[in-house]
Amino acid sequence: MIGPSTYYRPEHRAALDAHTGELVDRREAVLAPSYRLFYAQPLEFVRGAGTKLYTRDGDDYLDVYNNVPSVGHAHPRVTAAIAEQSARVNTHTRYLDASLIDYAETLLAALPAGLDTLSLTCTGSEANDLALRVARHATGNRGVLVTRHAYHGVTAAVAEVSPSLGGIDALGAHVQLIAPPVGDGSAMVQDARRAIDALVASGDGVAALLIDTAFASDGFVAPSPGVKTALAELARLVRAAGGLVIADEVQPGFGRLGPALWGSALHGLEPELLTMGKPMGNGYPVAGLAARRSVMEPFGREVRYFNTFAGTPVAVAAARATWEVLHDEQLPAHAEILGASLLTGLDELATRHPHAAGARGRGLYAALDIVDPETGAPDETTTIRLVNALRARRVLISASGPHNTALKIRPPLPFSVGDRDRFLTELDAALTELAR
Repeated sequence: MIGPSTYYRPEHRAALDAHTGELVDRREAVLAPSYRLFYAQPLEFVRGAGTKLYTRDGDDYLDVYNNVPSVGHAHPRVTAAIAEQSARVNTHTRYLDASLIDYAETLLAALPAGLDTLSLTCTGSEANDLALRVARHATGNRGVLVTRHAYHGVTAAVAEVSPSLGGIDALGAHVQLIAPPVGDGSAMVQDARRAIDALVASGDGVAALLIDTAFASDGFVAPSPGVKTALAELARLVRAAGGLVIADEVQPGFGRLGPALWGSALHGLEPELLTMGKPMGNGYPVAGLAARRSVMEPFGREVRYFNTFAGTPVAVAAARATWEVLHDEQLPAHAEILGASLLTGLDELATRHPHAAGARGRGLYAALDIVDPETGAPDETTTIRLVNALRARRVLISASGPHNTALKIRPPLPFSVGDRDRFLTELDAALTELAR
């Protein structure tokens, strides 16, 4: 099965209780097989609040995975803004709307230098799709560089640049893979030189480097001086070949990595295009592309682009309320402080548990590798057991990376000291159980 090995599989059906089994059966009868469920024992949630999700029985689960409700599940200010605006009017961007202009001015002022033009979409996939179209129009080239296990979305265009969706056979012929910037980043730079030469030789040329600034599906790479140096050289090579830099901030953006707000800012990147999504509307479908006007003006003149549901007054209300909560509650600063203590806790666990290694993080985005104690190699079987053991302890988490063995730790940003302690306690207990 393609994708995280922690998904529910048909062989798990016999162990389900009657109610869960019935829901799974009904779901499988009407939904496409590509819709998948987490965990060997899937969960049904009926309510969310802050960092918790609740079952119909009232059991609370600590959410250490879902970055979409970035300011917390069902935040009252966001839900009120959506309800109030939807009760007034909801049209589209072909009518004037002061709230849309206000939000665009506020957001662009907080983005990396030079990004002065906003296009709104509904999803991060659409934002990355649009970014590729713009880059190809601006450069006249088609080729794209992405990291080896990247994920950038599900439209036809971005699925071709998302090797994590279906492996190398699913890549477009115009796509070249490069290493993520681990270690000193030299492997990434060497790969980039080879990839650029291959794209030029094929006639595709270089349209863009598309890079997730957290390298989430590659197992997460934290910002560091070495990473910054490697990415600077990578950007130089791409631009020298006529391409543009697209920073995919769909997962790391909006303060998850701390007060810098954007992974590209932490890496010192100044992209021509930057994409946003997931946490932008706290669960309401809001996403976007910020770009340099010099890149967008020719595209706007020569290409017709419109998105019916993007940038509507309700979408803007959700995005604006999320932005205000993010800053009023000082969540990026909180993410940096609490994230540092979380990483300390993960490091300490790794010294005591032979299955745990390679703790790394920035802000409230962290990863912990699960390995074979004898060889140090990635251990997918133990990772599956650990994710399900934490589910049994009412902690929600998943895994990513090339081997699906890096715990993906990215809770809602209001994650508290108590939440941190609960997570570390349950993780400690689950790792102890696995060692028996």
